[in-house]
Amino acid sequence: MQWSKILTSLAAVLAVSAPLAFAQPQVPNPGDDTILEMQQAFRKGDKQKLQQLLPAVRGHALEPWAAYWALRARLDEAGAQEVQDFLQRYAGTYQEDRLRNDWLLLLGQRREWAQFAALLPGYRMGDDHEVRCYALLIDEVEGRADARAADELRRRWYALREADDGCTQAASRFYADGKISALDVWRKARLAVEANKPRAARNAVEIVAPEALPEARSMFEAPSKYLLSFATTRGRLRRELVSLALIRLAASDVDNAARLLDAKWAGQLSPEERNWVWGAIGKQAALRLAPEALDYFANVTRERDLTDDMLAWQARAALRAGQWKTVRQAIDAMSEDARRDSTWVYWKARALLAQRHVSDAERAQARQLLESIAGPQGFYEQLALEELGQRVTVPPAPAPLTEEEKAAARANAALQRSLYAIALGLRSEGVREWNYATNLHTSGGMGERELLAAADLACEREVWDRCINTSERTRSVMDYRQRFPLPLQSLVVARSQAIGLDPAYVYGLIRQESRFILDARSGVGAAGLMQIMPATARWTARKIGLSGFTPDQLADRDSNVTLGTAYLKLVLDGFEGSMPLAAAAYNAGPGRPRNWRNGPVLEGAIWAENVPFTETRDYVKKVLANTTNYAAVLTGQPQSLKARLGQVGPRSDVQVPANADLP
Repeated sequence: MQWSKILTSLAAVLAVSAPLAFAQPQVPNPGDDTILEMQQAFRKGDKQKLQQLLPAVRGHALEPWAAYWALRARLDEAGAQEVQDFLQRYAGTYQEDRLRNDWLLLLGQRREWAQFAALLPGYRMGDDHEVRCYALLIDEVEGRADARAADELRRRWYALREADDGCTQAASRFYADGKISALDVWRKARLAVEANKPRAARNAVEIVAPEALPEARSMFEAPSKYLLSFATTRGRLRRELVSLALIRLAASDVDNAARLLDAKWAGQLSPEERNWVWGAIGKQAALRLAPEALDYFANVTRERDLTDDMLAWQARAALRAGQWKTVRQAIDAMSEDARRDSTWVYWKARALLAQRHVSDAERAQARQLLESIAGPQGFYEQLALEELGQRVTVPPAPAPLTEEEKAAARANAALQRSLYAIALGLRSEGVREWNYATNLHTSGGMGERELLAAADLACEREVWDRCINTSERTRSVMDYRQRFPLPLQSLVVARSQAIGLDPAYVYGLIRQESRFILDARSGVGAAGLMQIMPATARWTARKIGLSGFTPDQLADRDSNVTLGTAYLKLVLDGFEGSMPLAAAAYNAGPGRPRNWRNGPVLEGAIWAENVPFTETRDYVKKVLANTTNYAAVLTGQPQSLKARLGQVGPRSDVQVPANADLP
């Protein structure tokens, strides 16, 4: 579809549907260039230019964005009335609620609680942890905080990896009032040290022991030196700092941390502190796929002292070692929320069935767990389906959308403004507004039929990422035409089959890499449908004898698919046809999965779950699940994810590595 045609149709709808107090112009619109100029000025922080250009886009379809940029750039200088005027003029839009979020954060930082409290009820998105922490702080100061407030604060504070003002201030007040304990604060410090977030760790220490900040700084900068600088702990403060130092050291030298803990500090720490540190050490060893990981975890005397993340790595290490009893124990020790994740529902069922003697009750429990997640939509859902003796098939299509349902989606000004922004090249802005319209504008988001209609609109405009992501939010119905579309089918299928690739695997990978965005570009320079790095493309071009290649060709869809499928085929051949290994190599580079495959021969699902990089682990699972679904779509036949996963283990000594120079 031509860009101008998209804009013409969008502007026409906006002209009749937008609830703003100004008319929308018809395309072609000279204001488009000004909008793009304003976006660049906003990114550069050019307040003066934004103010100068704003009058020129009054009445433009994207005026709310222009006005938002102009005011947001100087929000710290704005007055309350100016903000209120903006909120009224753009009432009901994403930009109104986005600015309200920004203003609430600024009011919280300024401690202007009366204005904050007055503005908060209109905040529709409600998804900002720091804003909510400020609200909890106000409730605590004014004596309105209920018994659940402290639990909510802990959860939100722990979820924030970066240092913030709102949750830190709320935690400080709740601690002063005896609503959270010193242990709660020290646990936040431990989480921050483990995540390598020194400022967040320092903020936590300052709440509970401000006098220890210089010592904490020394501990963070040189944990080994700190641990060797004295022989004994003196009270709780020193014990906690020693715990932090051991956690910090484990990230770079796990064996040394274990040795120091075992030989010097274990007897001086409290049981809870000691368990946490052993959990942190065990996690770091498991991330390195070290067989010692379970030995380190075995020193934990109470698994409920560990975080869900530590327990997850204990379960992964136990899966790798075939220790199903430990898998079950680790999962049972997780929080209720973690145990509900399909990953651990599936492995809990497998652990029950892997026992030497399985009772009827345990067999029934395992079946109930599998049935609770089984379906075609995701990795573990598909595996659960196969454990129950079924295969992945395309589910029945939902009832066709009515003309009224389609018309309601077309009349949604936020959706249309999003599509206009994306067509104009403002993808980030368009995606945020689309997500707001579908997920956050009303409590709980759109209903399922509304989501299908919104996805249908995006598919019609060939905005495939919004089509897929929106359709994926439905639960009671699944429209595979939306969830697993087949753009460029003749090109992708023909090119894949010509070089011996499964087209379903190529589609599964493209869906995860770019969501079929032709001009997608990653932060590190990967480009196009198949997200190829220029250096990788040059190497591939040489391998397949494609002369005259230049990086700008990656923007061409045919060239991108040609080079991407060729590289994927070379990677797949380099890993003896293993789809999970090749997917990991495509995402993380081939060197890492060459190391990750060493050790015992594992079923593919266990190997994938033990991939140390969170992004790559998620990527492998999604690509393989996508592939299985696309195979069902393309062939019309039941499909097996397990067959695609196979087994993963070390390369045979007699095998000659294929394409050892893979970039």
